[in-house]
Amino acid sequence: MENNKTSLGMNENIEALLCYILGWISGLVFLLIEKENKFVRFHAMQSIVIFLALFLISLVSGIIPILGAIISPLLFPVSLVLEVFLMYKAFKGEKYKFPFAGNFAEKQI
Repeated sequence: MENNKTSLGMNENIEALLCYILGWISGLVFLLIEKENKFVRFHAMQSIVIFLALFLISLVSGIIPILGAIISPLLFPVSLVLEVFLMYKAFKGEKYKFPFAGNFAEKQI
């Protein structure tokens, strides 16, 4: 595993892991701060895409009567498992592309 430095002076795997720590918010912060490292920028963009989508789904499911009551309780555990999994992959130095979101994130970077 190669630990290239980033514009913040951190190892890239640590910075990539931090992209997921607060969901799309930390992804946005690291996307704005990190200008050079493509590995970190990829994970930041993927974090934004995945967790912003989950956030929007949770907002919409809150106003849908029956379907919302089924979907809403599942969103938090799914988000948590996904967050831990993606943090692990980033820490290991893997550019794990989540289906659809990973390809979109890669094209944006």
